[in-house]
Amino acid sequence: MEFFYFLLFGALSAVVAALELSKNNKDRIHTSSVFNDFKNNYLLIYSLMMAGDWLQGPYVYYLYSQYGFSKGDIGQLFIAGFGSSMLFGTVVGSLADKQGRKRACITYCITYILSCFTKHFPDYKVLLLGRILGGIATSLLFSAFESWLVAEHNKRGFEQQWLSLTFSKAIFLGNGLIAIVAGLLGNLLVDTLGFGPVAPFDAAACFLAIGMAIIMASWGENYGDSSENKNLLTQFRGAAVAIASDEKIALLGAIQSLFEGSMYTFVFLWTPALSPNDEEIPHGFIFATFMLASMLGSSFASRLMAASSPKVESYMQIVFVVSAASLLLPIMTTLFVAPSNVKGGSMSLSGYTQLIGFCIFEACVGIFWPSIMKMRSQYIPEEARSTIMNFFRIPLNIFVCVVLYNVDAFPITIMFGMCSIFLSVAAVLQRRLMVIADGPKSKPEEWTTHERDTEAEPLND
Repeated sequence: MEFFYFLLFGALSAVVAALELSKNNKDRIHTSSVFNDFKNNYLLIYSLMMAGDWLQGPYVYYLYSQYGFSKGDIGQLFIAGFGSSMLFGTVVGSLADKQGRKRACITYCITYILSCFTKHFPDYKVLLLGRILGGIATSLLFSAFESWLVAEHNKRGFEQQWLSLTFSKAIFLGNGLIAIVAGLLGNLLVDTLGFGPVAPFDAAACFLAIGMAIIMASWGENYGDSSENKNLLTQFRGAAVAIASDEKIALLGAIQSLFEGSMYTFVFLWTPALSPNDEEIPHGFIFATFMLASMLGSSFASRLMAASSPKVESYMQIVFVVSAASLLLPIMTTLFVAPSNVKGGSMSLSGYTQLIGFCIFEACVGIFWPSIMKMRSQYIPEEARSTIMNFFRIPLNIFVCVVLYNVDAFPITIMFGMCSIFLSVAAVLQRRLMVIADGPKSKPEEWTTHERDTEAEPLND
């Protein structure tokens, strides 16, 4: 492996270590022992859930190809997963608010374990069912756990600022350290021990089962609005009214969709961008480097959120601008760096330059996750938190499905340019959110009125 990869990985490791070790009392949030027990319990469970997710990611495409499916068939399976998340995500989110977030988290574990089990069968219909189950599980992963945490945090009377500490630690561990360890474990199971490409899915199911057992033993239940006379359609209407009546919620949803859409597009494009001539690149090591860059971002975010200023609404504008600039590098290198026509071999100068830019983008991703979580905890009403969060994922999933369907129709530079434009728009919307964030903070009147009117209707019949 070339020295450059080790140099980049070592440099990022040194910066992450320096950020963590140099934290002083000013950078730390002082908490109680009761909160620390609560936080550590959540972090353990969240890490197990993310381990179950990260173990699968690098091997899904590889497993399907080993079963002999074509690129088109594999693309359809991926679209089924995102489509399932789009179609069923809002429903399961609403059920989480009504039936309980703990139950939803347990349902996530069961659904994802079943999805892992389907990977043992080289049958297209069985694998399609697995992708549908996986899409439902993904919706629960990115809504139910956060909704449970916010509600339980508030119910126990912990300080609001402490929530940002849990968010930043969850991303540092779940989207950073755990992702790196999961990648190495998957490599050990598949390549070193020779258990085959289905082994990571079995390991993921084990982690999910352990996490489910801890949830069942240690978590209490909490709800959004569990009114008996409120059906799913009423919840959908109420969530839509909340988004339409509060500009902050609408802006937050648009910002999240634009950033995550660009992020998922990047996931599909970074490999062909770094190896346009089939250069030999260490995919696993580069993935680990990206996750290390994400850890750097989340570590930096914890410092930002521990300080009284700048506010999250302010610094996220800069994050979006930097991320937009980083994804312009593939276009810039195409224009100003002479392309290599040599097939195979090591990464080109253009690839090295782009790799550095991609690490900067991943650092922005590391800042984005805890920051967007904090803003969601501030602006989204508790009554329909999971429902609204999954509403945000509808345009995201539509966008990703469209990209997957047309991934071969446009040059990579066009795709990266589109992502850069989306991120620039996100920066503009973030600016607007900052301007109105200091306005009156109250629950939208339209939401409250709509709820009263809707719940009163059956009594008038």
